Amino acid sequence: MKAVWYERTGPAGDVLAYGEMPTPVAGPGEVRVRLQASGVNPADVGRRAGSYRAMEFPRVVPNSDGAGIVDQLGDGVTRLSVGQRVWLYNGQRNGRAFGTAAEYIALAERLVTPLPDSMSFAAGATLGIPCMTAWCSLFGDGPIADQTVLVTGGAGAVGHYAVQLAKSGGARVVATVSSAAKAEQARLAGADLVVNYRTEDVVAKVMAFTGQRGVDRVVDVDFGGNIATTLKAMATNSTIAVYATNGDRTPVVPMRDLMEKCIAVRALMLFALPPPLLAAAQSDISKWLAAGQRIHNVAAQFALSQTAQAHLAVEKGDKLGTVIVDCAR
Repeated sequence: MKAVWYERTGPAGDVLAYGEMPTPVAGPGEVRVRLQASGVNPADVGRRAGSYRAMEFPRVVPNSDGAGIVDQLGDGVTRLSVGQRVWLYNGQRNGRAFGTAAEYIALAERLVTPLPDSMSFAAGATLGIPCMTAWCSLFGDGPIADQTVLVTGGAGAVGHYAVQLAKSGGARVVATVSSAAKAEQARLAGADLVVNYRTEDVVAKVMAFTGQRGVDRVVDVDFGGNIATTLKAMATNSTIAVYATNGDRTPVVPMRDLMEKCIAVRALMLFALPPPLLAAAQSDISKWLAAGQRIHNVAAQFALSQTAQAHLAVEKGDKLGTVIVDCAR
């Protein structure tokens, strides 16, 4: 099969190779997917660049999300069938070296979910880690109906899904953004209030919106960078769900302030979450997709041989949506 890989970390143009690799075979409990699209996440780019950790395997096929067609079943697989359209997440995670920047991937059935016929494979490849992270950040502690949720980075890949899912869950949603274009995206997703944190007073806007009560839940793209502002906008007995902290990776946590408001901090990474919660996320996302039209932002598309350019597009930091690699071309 055609695939892209790296055998050392570094700049995309220097370390990513494109060529032939053996086609994987589905093992027990696995399905093989003939990939049509691969989603590039910031974490995929960071792993390839070496900013996350050293090489975990002698060779890595990057990218963790994707969509395609099941073409082989391993022993014991019962939930999926050959020919089924699917989306998947955590392809290059959980001790796995080979991700979705390839024509085929074989992985555990539990990481694979049916894709509605109405969705393109490119749209399906935007789900994966962003949509799963958004769902778990929102619903990891139960229903959010009638709560007020603050989504930081409301136009990002995770944030945009979090706004849509929170609205479907019956919450009022505040989204913070950094530009007029991103504000429009957050509004299209259904945010009730959009605040440009570069030009507006986030705390004043949030507190006015909530009648000075504060928000019940934060879906936070940057715990360390946001904590000073976030704390001032939170209600008593509220929760911060943290899925990234790139602004400050070793923040000083104002523990006394958290204690005085009884604020819980839920830190999460998909690979470490309980399997029943992840299964619930997949099931609920499937119902959500079937219930109506949803917004799936594809920022740009590249051929498989152009995976290095796809990684560079993510590194630029100005994308709106998910960068997609078309595995079939």
